[in-house]
Amino acid sequence: MAFSPYHNITGSTGVTTELIKSGSNANNIQSIMITNTHSTDAATVTLFLQFNPTGAAPSTFNILSTVLIPVDTSLLLDDKALLSFNNSKYGLFITVGSSDTLDVLINT
Repeated sequence: MAFSPYHNITGSTGVTTELIKSGSNANNIQSIMITNTHSTDAATVTLFLQFNPTGAAPSTFNILSTVLIPVDTSLLLDDKALLSFNNSKYGLFITVGSSDTLDVLINT
């Protein structure tokens, strides 16, 4: 199962988007670029891994937690050790704040 490396995200309060679905064979992420494309407001971003086994509560592990990205600014995550996870079990998700607009580029 393939994943899309490019995402345009328009948020509203508490909107969570799945960037990489569990089982997508995306184990070797080299970098993630998150760009705030909003013209006037900073973006609030939470990036996390989630494991959701059948019949159990999901386990969530934050990579970023409520990080503010200024207007017209990009945040580059390029630590391969930080971005390494078992994609057969975990999915990658992003939650953005109200009226945030972001581009997310995932390099494998």
